[in-house]
Amino acid sequence: MKLVLLSGGSGKRLWPLSNDSRSKQFLKVLESPEGISESMVQRVWRQLGDNGLSESSFIATGRAQVEMIQSQIGSNTRIIVEPERRDTFPAIALTATYLYSIAGVSPDEIIAILPVDPYVEDAFFASVAQLEHTLQESEGRLALIGVVPSYPSEKYGYIIPKNDATQGSTGYREVSHFQEKPDREQAERLMERNALWNCGVFAFKLSYLLDILASKGLPLNYEEMQKQYASLEKISFDYEVVEKEKEIVVLPYDGFWKDLGTWNTLTEEMSHQQVGRGVVTEDCVNTSLINELDIPVAIIGTNDLIVAASPDGILVTNKAESPRIKEVLKAHDQRPMYEERRWGQYRVVDYVKYDEGNEVLTKRIRVHKGKNISYQLHFKRSEIWTIISGEAEIILNEKLHKVKAGDVVRIPEGTKHSILAVTDVDLIEVQTGSELVEEDIVRFCMDWNEISRHQFIS
Repeated sequence: MKLVLLSGGSGKRLWPLSNDSRSKQFLKVLESPEGISESMVQRVWRQLGDNGLSESSFIATGRAQVEMIQSQIGSNTRIIVEPERRDTFPAIALTATYLYSIAGVSPDEIIAILPVDPYVEDAFFASVAQLEHTLQESEGRLALIGVVPSYPSEKYGYIIPKNDATQGSTGYREVSHFQEKPDREQAERLMERNALWNCGVFAFKLSYLLDILASKGLPLNYEEMQKQYASLEKISFDYEVVEKEKEIVVLPYDGFWKDLGTWNTLTEEMSHQQVGRGVVTEDCVNTSLINELDIPVAIIGTNDLIVAASPDGILVTNKAESPRIKEVLKAHDQRPMYEERRWGQYRVVDYVKYDEGNEVLTKRIRVHKGKNISYQLHFKRSEIWTIISGEAEIILNEKLHKVKAGDVVRIPEGTKHSILAVTDVDLIEVQTGSELVEEDIVRFCMDWNEISRHQFIS
């Protein structure tokens, strides 16, 4: 069985720590068994490894999240890249073509799809592993995992079984139908019928989805699907496939499962109620501080409060009201002010757009020891790098230079450039140009050994 983790999200529900590049699964606010800060994706990947599943796992994501995934769980992670966001059916369709035409997965192989950010115990992944046997034993076309509800939730969709009788060695049930987020009275009635929370985990034979794509006239080749991706309808896999399928079984999971999709649910699982610089006085009750800024935050005598601060903004909210942030920010749009990359991370310090159209963007950048940015150039901007600390090697138009703290590097428009951190390196980058966007990057190569073949010693 192959596992595919879907990594998406617009970054609104956990603003200001999350943004369009850093969704909730990348926030390092949880704690590993070793007491080290970790994100949801790092936690899930660790759990997959502990259960012997990481070697057969892939991650499907958009271009904006690739480098953050590589930064957090390793550059060798097998990533299936979506050209743009188009909901879960297009993402899973693209994944199927990748597995079939690029990874060489047999059409008879079982594929399990799951979110990248479930907050669960290890026992959950034992249930995921059982999906393969459940699908084979039941002869169903789809096999789902349903969580046994612990309370009548109005936040989740429900899977309603045909009857209460379990079948087969794994104890699966046949599915009658689905119910989207009910009101409380409906949820109570659903629980009486032994309905299950839909946690977004399901499995199918690869051939099942390939047949669906063929019936829609869609290509089974990954490169061709990428070319047509922008024309695919934005629709969820649930609506396009699951709710139309009649032969579905569900495997009940009676264990801990939680969606950490809002500030109030996330802070419930944080091991410490303060992260970052600041003071939360002892008379504060049920109050959380998460601060990514270099300035202290003081919270005095409050109840049920969340204060979150990052380069993207500052949030102050009552915990119960925190889910409203997505609606409040509906019209709010700005470039991400903090990003993790495979080589390190950066924060935007300042951004100005002048009346004549010229833009100036200032970043503080950290490049980790032994890491490098790609060999690249820009057509619409120049850059000035001021090295704050550390030592590095820089290649400018095939010439190698060694730099250290205090050195200034000028990179005019059209100049090929890259940097390799000999030690951890901090630098200030000032971009000046007519259009300061990610699209204005022409990359020639990524690996430093390959980059170094483009240079001669100055």
